[in-house]
Amino acid sequence: MSIEPAAIAALRATLRGTVLLPGEAGYDAARVVWNGMIDRRPGAIARCHGVADVIDAVKFARAHGLLVSVRGGGHGVAGHAVCDGGLMIDLAAMNAVRVDPAAQRAWAQGGATWGDVDCETTAFGLATPGGLISTTGVGGLTLSGGVGWLRGSAGLCVDNVMSADVVLADGRMVHASATENPDLYWAIRGGGGNFGIVVMFELRLQPVAPLLMLCNALYPEARAAELLPLWRDFMQTAPKQVSSLAQFATLPDDAALPPHARGQRILALAAIYDGPADEGERVLAPLRHFGTPLHDLSAKLPYRTIQQLYDPMFPKGRDRAYFRSLYFPALDGELIAKIAACAGQRPSPMDQASVWHFGETVRGVAADATAFGDRSQPWLFSTDAFWSSADDDAANIGWVRQSWEVLRPHSNGRLYTNFLAGHEGETGVVRNGMGADIYDRLARIKAKYDPANFFRLNQNIPPA
Repeated sequence: MSIEPAAIAALRATLRGTVLLPGEAGYDAARVVWNGMIDRRPGAIARCHGVADVIDAVKFARAHGLLVSVRGGGHGVAGHAVCDGGLMIDLAAMNAVRVDPAAQRAWAQGGATWGDVDCETTAFGLATPGGLISTTGVGGLTLSGGVGWLRGSAGLCVDNVMSADVVLADGRMVHASATENPDLYWAIRGGGGNFGIVVMFELRLQPVAPLLMLCNALYPEARAAELLPLWRDFMQTAPKQVSSLAQFATLPDDAALPPHARGQRILALAAIYDGPADEGERVLAPLRHFGTPLHDLSAKLPYRTIQQLYDPMFPKGRDRAYFRSLYFPALDGELIAKIAACAGQRPSPMDQASVWHFGETVRGVAADATAFGDRSQPWLFSTDAFWSSADDDAANIGWVRQSWEVLRPHSNGRLYTNFLAGHEGETGVVRNGMGADIYDRLARIKAKYDPANFFRLNQNIPPA
């Protein structure tokens, strides 16, 4: 971007936060996001300390015709949080969380992570559905749906958003709820960051037991074709308190693991029971006894600890990442065989592939109740590639794309936009993934709240 120094000086004088320019101390650290493939250089970074800063940054970008990106947690695989040449509006310092335990509500600022939320809510024996990694931002995950460990009992993140404060493209802040701007409230629960910058979420909380039973039984990957039908049948009759995924992965060569398990390719049957841990241990026991596991990491743990278990595997900026996903109406033998074959071809020991289950709590929400859309598909498959060197880009990206093409005939084309990497959120992909009716309704709402497509660094929905 080319902006007069006097204009930057004026922005600096206006903001309570800071403005970072290329070459200045802190600039390079601020532009690093979770996906190591993303190496973009904003013309300036506005590190906002409050809503007034966000409003002023939006007005500045509009006045100077700048491309804008918005960073919440910076965890999105597509890397939309950081732009080249424009203004990056960074909410990282806006991470406060307030809890009303009597009302079972939490208010989280737009830069909060799930770790910030969990720290505050679990102090009162409460929780709300978050992701599986505590460093994930509340905003990015929630605005496009939000799949986490509590989905079996409490649904998706969007199902627990009671209201939001949103800074629009014209610089106004509005409140979105079932009674105020209900069309915007509907749109931000699944439509992504297309409609404005959410600076505050009001989240519904529910009681969570002091300890939850985590099942994490690790079986040899060679048994996948045998194990996936057993896991499928278990989940189809499991109580709603159970949330689970079956995950293909490769164990590290780590002295903390028994020698026979180190470096082995595995299928992990992971689940939690949202209730008393002893009861959960009994309910989840079958998942741990489909023959003898290679290793069993199951344990009774606090919810907050469970939320942090995967954090060390995914440090910010270290690894390159590329995802895709598909929903399936059924897991029949043919599809299971293809999933096992595709997972078996992953080229990097860090690559993963997961089958996620969605129970009645998620699927029971009407397709038009939120912008997340159709809930009828009980299975989500994601190919999650992670690797270290740019020399391996082609192999890992190729594996994800090839697997997607092989499995797509078993799907209606619906996908999860949080698992859509790179610049592949073209109109057709997003429209097909969301469903035409949902997408077209969102496009009309986009035309109302952001007619010039000011917020376009996202899985973009151009205004109708």
